[in-house]
Amino acid sequence: MSTENEGTEVPQAPSAPPVPVESPVASPQATTPDSTPTTPVPPVAPAAPGMPEHAAPAPAYASAGPYDGAQHTGSAPEGGWPPPPPVTPAYADGGGAGSGWGASYQPPAPKSGGGRGGLVAAVLVAALVAGGLGGGLGYTLAKNDDNSGSTTVSASTSGGAVKRDPGTIAAVASKALPSTVTIEAESTNGEGGTGTGFVFDTQGHIVTNNHVVADAVDGGKLTATFPDGKKYNAEVVGHAQGYDVAVIKLKNAPSDLKPLTLGNSDDVAVGDSTIAIGAPFGLSNTVTTGIISAKDRPVASSDGSGSQASYMSALQTDASINPGNSGGPLLDAQGNVIGINSAIQSTGSGGLGGTSQSGSIGLGFAIPINQAKYVAQQLIKTGKPVYAKIGASVSLQDSANGAKITDQGAGGASSVESGGPADKAGLKSGDVITKLDDHVIDSGPTLIGEIWTHKPGDQVTITYERDGKTHTAEVTLGSRSGDS
Repeated sequence: MSTENEGTEVPQAPSAPPVPVESPVASPQATTPDSTPTTPVPPVAPAAPGMPEHAAPAPAYASAGPYDGAQHTGSAPEGGWPPPPPVTPAYADGGGAGSGWGASYQPPAPKSGGGRGGLVAAVLVAALVAGGLGGGLGYTLAKNDDNSGSTTVSASTSGGAVKRDPGTIAAVASKALPSTVTIEAESTNGEGGTGTGFVFDTQGHIVTNNHVVADAVDGGKLTATFPDGKKYNAEVVGHAQGYDVAVIKLKNAPSDLKPLTLGNSDDVAVGDSTIAIGAPFGLSNTVTTGIISAKDRPVASSDGSGSQASYMSALQTDASINPGNSGGPLLDAQGNVIGINSAIQSTGSGGLGGTSQSGSIGLGFAIPINQAKYVAQQLIKTGKPVYAKIGASVSLQDSANGAKITDQGAGGASSVESGGPADKAGLKSGDVITKLDDHVIDSGPTLIGEIWTHKPGDQVTITYERDGKTHTAEVTLGSRSGDS
C-alpha cells in the first residue's frame, strides 16, 4: 500500500505504493503559515540492469495513504534503482505532493498571508487574550469585594503535589521530550519544510526520515531545535531513500545529550499502547497516544523527487500523526522507541484555511526500529545504506496473487541476475512468489518491503508457484550498497 509521509500516505496492499504528499508547516505565531500541498510523485525511471527487485515502479508513500488504485503494468529489474515512482502515498513530515500512507514533507511557512496556519494561530491567540481578560476582571471584582465585609470562607487553593507514576503517559513524555528535536530543512533555492528527529547517541547523531532532510542534502541549510529552545545547525551524515531513513549530526553538540532507549519492534503486539512525538503542522513537541493497530503493513512512498521510492513493512498505529510528525519517535508504554513515524493514510481533502494537506484519520505508519537501527548504524559508519536483495526483478503491478518475476529486466537485461541469490535457488522468469518465510506476499512492493527487513547474508525460505504447482526454495540474500 502507499501512503503519505508525515505528510505522506501509505498504499493498500496489494496495490502500487502511493505518492508522498507535502504538508504545510504551521507556525502558531504567524498569521499565515506557508503550506504547500504535496504533489504526486512522478513515476520512477526504470531500474538499471543488475539492480535489485525494488527497481520496479512503486506506489507512493503515505507520509499517507493507500494505493491510489493505479496499476503499474511495467516490470522492474531486480537490482534496478531507482525504483519506479510510487502511486499515491505521501510523507508525514509534510513534504511531498499527492496522497498516500504517511505524512508528506512540509515546506516552510510563509512569513505573511492568510491560510489555515494563520487561522489556527489566530484562534490560539484569541483564546489566550480571552483568558487573560477573564482573569483580570475576576481579580478586580474580588479586590473590590474585599471591602464588603463578606464572611464567606474560601476553599483551599492547594490540592497537594501531583504525583505521576513512572508508567504514565505524562511520565514517559516528560522523559522523552528533551531528546526529541524539531528539524527545519531548507534547500539552496529556499524551499524546505519541517519534521522531527530524536537523539540516537551522545555524539550528536539524530535519526529522522530521509524525506525530512532531502531538501538540505546538497548544500542546503539544516537546523534542529530542542524543546528548551536551544537550536543547533546540523549536517546530513547519510540518507537512505529506499528505507526512508536519514542521520544528521549536530554541530557543536552539547555534552549532556540523552539518547532515547531503543526497544525491540519484533516483540510489539497488536493492541500495545503507543506514544508519538512530533511537530504536526509546525506545532513542535506535540504528544499523542494510541495503540498498535497492525504489523507488517506494506507501505511504499516517495521523497517527492520523482526518482526514488521507499518501501517498508510498517507498524500501523492510530496515534494521531500529521504532516510534521515525520521522523519522530513512536514509543511504547515504557518510553522505548519502537518505530519512526513516517506516513499516514489520508482522505486527501483539504481542511480549514483551504489547504490541500489533510490530517490524521487514525491510520499512521512507522518504520520498525529494528530495521531503522541497522540502517542508521550503516549510515554513521559508511555514509551509505546497504540493501538486501534476491537478485530478481519483480513486477510492481497491482495484484493480490503474489510478486511475479518479470519476463525481462531493465534495459533488456535478464530478469534473474546470473549467479545471484534467486538464480542459485532455481527461480526463473514467470515464477510467482507467494510467501517469504511465514509472511504472505501479495505484490511486488510487499516482497521488497519484507526483503528489506532482513540483512544481507540472511537465509530465507521463498514459496513460489510455477505452472500451477507450489514450490519452496532456500535463498541467501545478497547485498547492494547505496541508492544508485
